[in-house]
Amino acid sequence: MNRTEALESVRANVENENLVKHMLATEAIMRTLAGKLGEDENEWGLAGLLHDIDIELTDGDMSSHSKLGADLARDLGASEAVANAILTHNETHGVAPETRMEKALFCTDPLTGLITAAVLVRPEKKIDTLEASSVRKRFKEKSFAAGASRESIARCAEIGLDLDEFIAIGVAAMKEIAPQLGL
Repeated sequence: MNRTEALESVRANVENENLVKHMLATEAIMRTLAGKLGEDENEWGLAGLLHDIDIELTDGDMSSHSKLGADLARDLGASEAVANAILTHNETHGVAPETRMEKALFCTDPLTGLITAAVLVRPEKKIDTLEASSVRKRFKEKSFAAGASRESIARCAEIGLDLDEFIAIGVAAMKEIAPQLGL
């Protein structure tokens, strides 16, 4: 499977443009993490891009979300590693992330929301001047972007990164694709 096919499938299955942007942001961070950690950037990127492909198809039902997504990814030709990462990013199923890619997707997914929220409260609503330290300060505010699980983000330690480094990687990766994200 290649990225073009994956993105076409995302666009065919996901109407909400903000959700597509979230998936693109997750892909960008996953690719950057893979490069830093000496992993396969394409495979990790596909896991990020496809991780929420089924959210509208499952109508937000968390008990089926990511199960269908993993199946869709397999049908598209994704590796079993990508399908498992998609499955384990949803903790509702009780399947703990075990591989490095699974753990990376688990902590990256909520990070994109925290970074996006940090951009959207800025007067210019642009990521180009956002500093990782600003996101780190917002991380401490439990009511800010409350849906972005701080506990999940902090599990970046399981892939060998401290929180400050992880946030900095996330901000830098999202800056690289800012036009696609509308940020």
